[in-house]
Amino acid sequence: MSSTLIFLIVASLLLLLVIAVTYNGFITRRNDMRHAFSSIDVQLKKRWDLIPNLVETTKGFASHEKETLDAVIKARNANPNSPDRFRHEGQVAQGISRLIAVAEDYPDLKSNEQFLNLQRNLTEIESQISASRRAYNASVTAWNNGVEAFPGNIFANIFNFKSAEWFEVSSDVERSNVNVSMS
Repeated sequence: MSSTLIFLIVASLLLLLVIAVTYNGFITRRNDMRHAFSSIDVQLKKRWDLIPNLVETTKGFASHEKETLDAVIKARNANPNSPDRFRHEGQVAQGISRLIAVAEDYPDLKSNEQFLNLQRNLTEIESQISASRRAYNASVTAWNNGVEAFPGNIFANIFNFKSAEWFEVSSDVERSNVNVSMS
């Protein structure tokens, strides 16, 4: 065997190894991103399950806060599989914040054991949602770095891997402080 043939075989094997490692890296990062996204789904489902109990408990004490309660219920009842899903989730989060803020003006509600338990659970879930969003965005960053940086961008184009979008707050309304006005 000539040294040129050996060199070509070794170079081909190294090229195949680089392609396999790069491709598997993309698959690993994509699966990490999918896993992080599903973690957000789990936390959102927990929040969705908690909302009816929170609303019903609050209704008994703050019946004239109907607009706030209706807004939370309407956002919660939106189709969770729709393209506007995360906009609805933002509306749910905003409504829940207003609901908790309303409770501050009702001492009986604020001291109700069931409401306090629901509020603690909701606070924990909101914290977990926030952590899940951070984990998702970190995995999107890793994915996008692979897709956009050299030499990964060459392989990303070959295998048709595209950049992913971060989970972001979708509007200025969701970024602003909750405004609770008592009528």
